[in-house]
Amino acid sequence: QVQLVESGGGLVQPGGSLRLSCAASGSIFSINAMGWFRRAPGKQRELVALIISSGSTNYAGSVKGRFTISRDNAKNMVYLQMNSLKPEDTAVYYCNAQGIERNSAGVLMPVDAWGQGTQVTVSS
Repeated sequence: QVQLVESGGGLVQPGGSLRLSCAASGSIFSINAMGWFRRAPGKQRELVALIISSGSTNYAGSVKGRFTISRDNAKNMVYLQMNSLKPEDTAVYYCNAQGIERNSAGVLMPVDAWGQGTQVTVSS
């Protein structure tokens, strides 16, 4: 089983910065894509940023130019640097990893894992 643990959320003033981190552990065989999603109060979960093993990235239009996703493949970690934060960025941010895990029987299986979420609040 693959576990994801996020850290780095908190309260920040508009225009400020935060850096989220996510560590993947467990029965990982390989991770293809890692990403960040968010869910604001009363809204559906949305993709914020995605990075695949080659390093290619994809961003939501609302964060492009302000947020930067990066990953350390050797450590199975993904980061989200958030700059110029706005009140509308307030949400619970979730880490996601998609890849292959080795189950208890030693069989390789696809995995789509989620972290528990970390709160980001942008307010003065």
